[in-house]
Amino acid sequence: MRPGDPGPSRDRDATRPGEQGPSCGCGNTVAARAVSRAPRESQSRPPGTTPVRFRPTLHPGAWWLWAISLGVAATRTTNPLLLALLLAASGYVVATHRSSAPWARSYTAFVRLALAVVVIRVLFAVALGSPIPGTHTLLTLPEVPLPHWAQGIRLGGRVTAEAVLFAAYDGLKLATLLVCVGAANALASPSRLLKSLPGALYETGVAVVVALTFAPHLIADVRRLRAARRLRGRPDRGLRGLLQVGLPVLEGALERSVALAAAMEARGYGRTADVPAPVRRTTTALTLGGLLGVCAGTYGLLTAEGGTYGLPVLLAGVLAALAGLRLGGRRSPRTRYRPDPWGAHAWLVTGSGAAVAALLTLASVRDPEALHPGVVPLVAPTLPLWPAVAVLLALLPAFVVPREPS
Repeated sequence: MRPGDPGPSRDRDATRPGEQGPSCGCGNTVAARAVSRAPRESQSRPPGTTPVRFRPTLHPGAWWLWAISLGVAATRTTNPLLLALLLAASGYVVATHRSSAPWARSYTAFVRLALAVVVIRVLFAVALGSPIPGTHTLLTLPEVPLPHWAQGIRLGGRVTAEAVLFAAYDGLKLATLLVCVGAANALASPSRLLKSLPGALYETGVAVVVALTFAPHLIADVRRLRAARRLRGRPDRGLRGLLQVGLPVLEGALERSVALAAAMEARGYGRTADVPAPVRRTTTALTLGGLLGVCAGTYGLLTAEGGTYGLPVLLAGVLAALAGLRLGGRRSPRTRYRPDPWGAHAWLVTGSGAAVAALLTLASVRDPEALHPGVVPLVAPTLPLWPAVAVLLALLPAFVVPREPS
């Protein structure tokens, strides 16, 4: 700067209102990005007011407890009409409360997997035979002779309608269980669920959440790559499209795993605090004793001889296990930022699922023929009235839980 030259004027370099700044101005670029990223509601909000942030009102554990209860109810029956009601109820709740997050798009994949389970179960019954006797022959396949050490196994032979129907009932029960798990994956955020776990289960919860989110991320990668291939005019279906999409999907999964491992290492994952030895021994004794008590109490409830001691032992085991988890949380001190509250909606959702499981369990004891329709002789299944009404309780979350804005 030569003597007498005016210095850099702040007013001269600043951009006036309504004018566009220079393309290389870092401040203007950052400001433009900040304005473009700001929500539209903040631009139309009166000055002096604070933005209202939406917080999900339902605890993610409530969705999982609701879905697990429906899965327990599905294991109590092979009636296809009741299983269809369970599928319809869970599907309606997912359709009304599923968000647009990538992990919420895995429900369709679980439905397809459930259909594949039913088809595979029926094909195994057709190809390998079934111990269910029947008189209505559908077809006769060529039977392959097997050696003497493979007695009890049959390849081919006569295929009866009773055997196929029994296999379809059995496969539909497992398919309903898979769809219930898919509903939990589509409704509950894995990261929010991980925050709600106690400190003793944090490491196990991280492993479970990573495993559960693998399928949704994989499905999102497949959809993204197929859309990219369609935009480029390349085939995205058939064996050729599958082979050309599979390698980038595998590469993306490996890169994501490496990035996740680096992020976990940077955040100190796996590091524990110093805990006195007596506390560690007490934690181990309570946890192992509680788990053994839960196993013994469950066995007592399932057998006729242990009905008197089953429930007290089960409750004592649960209390001991909870105390062990409470003490074990001292090894991994963690803080929770804005923890999810367990409110009235969570109790209603959990209670509706537990009511369905309890009522169907009671119905399977009092009226087993209605919940397990026979196939010999071959008769059409009937819909029992009060178990069907009990299944409809699973629709309660669709009406009591507020929907999240998209």
